[in-house]
Amino acid sequence: MTSEETGAKRRRYLPLLGLVLVGLAAALAYWHWFGGGLAGQGSADRGNPGRGAGNPGGRGGAQARPVPVVAAAARTGAIKVYLRGLGTVTARNTVTVRTQVDGQLMRLAFTEGQTVKAGDLLAEIDPRPFQVLLLQAQGALARDQALLDNARVDLERYRTLYQQDSGSKQQWDTQKALAAQYEGAIKTDLAQIESAKLQLTYARIKAPIGGRVGLRLVDAGNIVRAADATGLAVITEVEPILVIFTLPEDDLQTVLKQVRADTRLTVDAYDKAQKTKLAGGVLLTLDNQIDPTTGTIRLKAEFPNEDGRLFPNQFVNAHLLVDTLHDATLIPTAAVQRGVQGTYVYVVGLQQSVSVRPVTLGAAEGDEVAVSEGLAPGELVVVDGTDKLREGAKVAVGERDAAKPAGPGTPTGSAPEPAPAEGRRRRPGVP
Repeated sequence: MTSEETGAKRRRYLPLLGLVLVGLAAALAYWHWFGGGLAGQGSADRGNPGRGAGNPGGRGGAQARPVPVVAAAARTGAIKVYLRGLGTVTARNTVTVRTQVDGQLMRLAFTEGQTVKAGDLLAEIDPRPFQVLLLQAQGALARDQALLDNARVDLERYRTLYQQDSGSKQQWDTQKALAAQYEGAIKTDLAQIESAKLQLTYARIKAPIGGRVGLRLVDAGNIVRAADATGLAVITEVEPILVIFTLPEDDLQTVLKQVRADTRLTVDAYDKAQKTKLAGGVLLTLDNQIDPTTGTIRLKAEFPNEDGRLFPNQFVNAHLLVDTLHDATLIPTAAVQRGVQGTYVYVVGLQQSVSVRPVTLGAAEGDEVAVSEGLAPGELVVVDGTDKLREGAKVAVGERDAAKPAGPGTPTGSAPEPAPAEGRRRRPGVP
């Protein structure tokens, strides 16, 4: 075999040799990281039992160290049933103050944002043109009254002459018609006087209702007319004030049952975050039809609003109290978990282990919720630390409210304090 043939043969086997070397390197790396590393880690965990809880590398550590949690006992109590809906604050009455006569606006007698009573003076229009009209009407009345008196005297004379056959009946009838004409003129003059007085009254613009005055829409010195659309200001009645809110049509029968029983239903108004109660009131009435586009019905509630916390066109959350459940099983809302199987809670058993318990929830109020099925009063439910739990996990319980008496199913003895430092997850090789 020549040297050239030998070199060609070696070149054919070089790729195969490279693949073998790469395979050996991969095997050594796998043994170094997954074989020797796990063995060393297991020996380290056996030498340090505190690394068990929450460490996925330590075999058996999760069972050796209990998970610290905070628990609370289910209690028996009363809870209120509320129906909640989004509402808008509406003024009970809103009036745009306008002038009823034309003239120059002399002065505004109110301050923007002022609370006024019905009949309070708001503005004055120049009264002099109306005073002149009043004087003219009074002068015309005096003139026509004098003419009427003279006509009545002549009428009496013509009547006497006719009775003595010294005058004609036609002359007497003509004088009667003249006297009646003057009487009509006097009635017209009296109406003109009343009209002038009314215009003088309209020159002093007064508040038609009590309420809060908004920003002025015109300044003093301008010529205002009865045909103006803007007006002078807007008054809104805010004490009491109304809230119009909506509820789903599914809640209609619950409300109607209370309304037909003449029950005085209370309504609370909360802010947008539903954290702060703004005011309390009563339900006035319901609308007479359901909105087919939204499937909701409108309700109207009245609030005294003496402190002025509700403002027209303000958005609020209305809470309508429709019932109160007594002897209900209550737990903190934080204990309720939700998953594919529905709502459930972690219940602490006698052996300091937890079990998953499906529950059926009822009404909720504040930080508590009623449980209609699945839980008995006195049982301990986990409130904090549920993210580390699973079925049958051991726990170290710290009660949320130690003053509450223990009921059936409550672990006896003093519960150890949570030990978050020992249950904290650690990385392998980190002290």
